[in-house]
Amino acid sequence: MSLNKKDLFKRIPKVDELLKGERFKRLLKAHTRHTLVEAVRTVLAELREKIDALEPAAVSLDWFTPEAIFLHVEMELSRRAAYHFRRVINATGVVIHTNLGRSLLAGPVLEHMVRVAESYSNLEYDLTEGKRGIRYVHAKRLLCDLTGAEEALVVNNNAGAVLIALNSLAAGKEAVVSRGELVEIGGSFRIPDVMAWSGAVLREVGTTNKTHLFDYERAIGENTGLLLKVHTSNFRLIGFVEQVPGAAVSDLAHRNGLPAMEDLGSGNFIDFRTLGLPSEPTVQEALKQGMDVVTFSGDKLLGGPQAGVILGKKKYIEPIQKNPLNRALRIDKLTLAGLEATLRFYEDPVEAVRQIPTLRMITQSPENLKRKARSLRRRLARDVTEGFQFAVVPSTSRVGGGALPEEALPTYCVAVTPTKLSETELEKHLREADPPVIARVEEGRVLLDVRTLLAKDSADLIRVFSEISHAS
Repeated sequence: MSLNKKDLFKRIPKVDELLKGERFKRLLKAHTRHTLVEAVRTVLAELREKIDALEPAAVSLDWFTPEAIFLHVEMELSRRAAYHFRRVINATGVVIHTNLGRSLLAGPVLEHMVRVAESYSNLEYDLTEGKRGIRYVHAKRLLCDLTGAEEALVVNNNAGAVLIALNSLAAGKEAVVSRGELVEIGGSFRIPDVMAWSGAVLREVGTTNKTHLFDYERAIGENTGLLLKVHTSNFRLIGFVEQVPGAAVSDLAHRNGLPAMEDLGSGNFIDFRTLGLPSEPTVQEALKQGMDVVTFSGDKLLGGPQAGVILGKKKYIEPIQKNPLNRALRIDKLTLAGLEATLRFYEDPVEAVRQIPTLRMITQSPENLKRKARSLRRRLARDVTEGFQFAVVPSTSRVGGGALPEEALPTYCVAVTPTKLSETELEKHLREADPPVIARVEEGRVLLDVRTLLAKDSADLIRVFSEISHAS
């Protein structure tokens, strides 16, 4: 019997008819009627789309049976019950991957956060005095001891830190900044826009590629609020380029009775040159150069939770603390717990590199990465026997998070060449798996960079590839 599309659409059962079936009645015991009806409607809508996209001869009548629809409804209900915000496997090799949650937290950090979360805490209670306290003290001592800063404040992220600092110190006044440092970073975060919202007046000096100390000097006037330096994140100019060092900017500011502020962006406490990597300005260096206020992120090179850290001279940090914006930008108890626990590792820099996942991933040796890649390839080749060819290949990873943008970290990947699918189809299947696997596609292959793979990821990777192999 030859059927046209109109006939096929008529074969799609009605929602009420399906719900009368015994299988669907059982589902009502575990789900609300509304949830079940929405799931059935979704499945039937997908069936209509499928019919519409195919020639009638390609449509199977088995798709219309209550049994087939029931199985799809069960899968739809499972999908709806799953968390939308969930774990993924990062096989990209980008360590501080903004889209994938940036820095991972160390095990002891998570344990401390759980202890704080599952109990009452002294979030704003002074145990010594027996009265109300201030939440920021939980991280203040460590931040000041580790960096030499006089005072510290933590808000919800670095954009908030820059916003509240400028609003507190330069609202209605000019903030003098080099034109070459007016960058836009991920998520359309633009320094000029943040300055505008803070109430500070942008005063650009120099040119895109060259700014001299005399450019700052000429800009200083009666309405100058502060001098500002900004880390350019993952943007670099090379060649005929010159920017003024922080020490010279802070010295000029102090000679004119002005504060000097630096937005370090990522911000870190470790001198990466000691680990065989290029230099990335440290928080300690910025403060030693005379910066009165320094801001940076907590979840990038520091390897902690999302936060915006503000350090510097007490006379400048105190008005920031008193700013009403601080209430809107303050961090919660879990962030404070995670930040304090992460900072404790930095009391021993060697322990920090060993314990903090971000630092440990960045500093992995090529030899160790090669061993990891070979081990993963062997397991995949042993357990996934059809549909793919696996090989170990050298490649490069990235730090990410706007840090060390020019540094390509030598790494090793497991290169997967699909024999039944295209590489783009495989990437899509991996992305839609449980857990999702986020990988790179290069030269007809899917690359799994072992730098960012965790020990617990291997078993899931093997299972995901096995499922894709059986389904294709």
